[in-house]
This record gives sequence, structure tokens and C-alpha cells, in this order.
Amino acid sequence: MKKPLLIFDYDGTLHNTILIYEKAFRQCYAWLVEEGHTKQAVIPRERIEGWLGMNSRDMWNSFLPQLPESVKKEAGNRIGTAMVEQIRHHQAQWYPGAEKVLNQLKEEGYPMIILSNCKIAYRQINWQEFGMERWFMDFFDCESFDFRPKTEIIQEIKKALSPPFIVIGDRYSDLACARACQSPFIGCQYGFGEPGELEEADVLVDSVEKLPAAIASCC
Repeated sequence: MKKPLLIFDYDGTLHNTILIYEKAFRQCYAWLVEEGHTKQAVIPRERIEGWLGMNSRDMWNSFLPQLPESVKKEAGNRIGTAMVEQIRHHQAQWYPGAEKVLNQLKEEGYPMIILSNCKIAYRQINWQEFGMERWFMDFFDCESFDFRPKTEIIQEIKKALSPPFIVIGDRYSDLACARACQSPFIGCQYGFGEPGELEEADVLVDSVEKLPAAIASCC
């Protein structure tokens, strides 16, 4: 029987992104305050975590919608550049056990891809830093699709890669993606989703090590 294609989200599913995103965001926020684009305020880590998994456009529209579009774009570029530099200096970390899980899934014959609400440069540096070609056929970023939602990008992917699919992620956008392609969804509770955000998942896992069993249950 044909193995389903596993469509992984990246940030909050494999990559513990807060370790580099928080630093990059706070540097950018200090610049926004210094330039007079916003007033100084305390931004708790929990709020910053809530933006992980959103594309840059949606994040800034949620956080500071009053900013001019040019400033939002510059701010997004600053965060992206800072994150890429941290990855280049080997500061990014995957969740413990992620590589072992991917090795197991590969040995079991599952084809795998990444679909992430990220930018091109971020995709490229992660692919290089973690040697992701060892496991994944491709890595799709939302910038290459003009920051369209995953529900639309998956329709483009379906033109090249045929179902069945299983979608794996930590945010509602991943669940919506799964529903848009009529596929099972595995919700990763260890990621950056809000309480209750993944309650409609077909299966929930609280650690990356539990993904193989969850995937098998969806086949």
C-alpha cells in the first residue's frame, strides 16, 4: 500500500524556534522604539511565541497594524536577517529526538516535505544547516507563494505531489491546511499553539518522539 506523504510544518514542529526568534524580535522592537514607530512596552515571551507559525505579513498586522507597510516590511526583514545570522552561527536547535524520528520515518518508507510560513532565505539556511535533504523531498516556503495561506499553497503542491497526505503541525493554520486537502492532521501540543487551538486534530502528541505512532494510527 502506498505510504502517505507527510507534510511537516517546521517552526514549533521540528524547530524550537523561540530560541532564536525572541532575540531577533527584541532587537527589531528596540529599533522600532528608537525610530519612534512605537512606544516602549513590555512584550512577554508568551505573546512572542504566539506569533510563531504566522507569516510575517499576518504577524505585523496582528501586533502593530498601524505601522506603515514600508516599516512592517523593514521590520520583517530585520527579524529574518537576524534569525538567519543566528542559524549561520549554529544557534538554532531542533527538538530533542527530532532527527531520530525522521530517520525512523525514512526507514519506514514515508516520503516527506516541509510546508512553512517562512521566507526564502530562512528556508535555505535551515536546509543547509540541518542537512535536510537527508529526509525531505522539498521545503516549501510561503514567500515563494506571495505569503498566501497554507490552505492555498497546498492546492499548488497537490498539482505536483499526489495524495494521500498526513499534515503535521502546531498551529491552526496547519489544521486548516489538512482540512483543505481532506487529510488527517496530527497536532503537536509541544509547539507554540494557544490552548485549545488544536482541539479538532485527529491525533494529538505532546512530544516529537510520539510522532511515528501517531502517523501509523492515521494510515
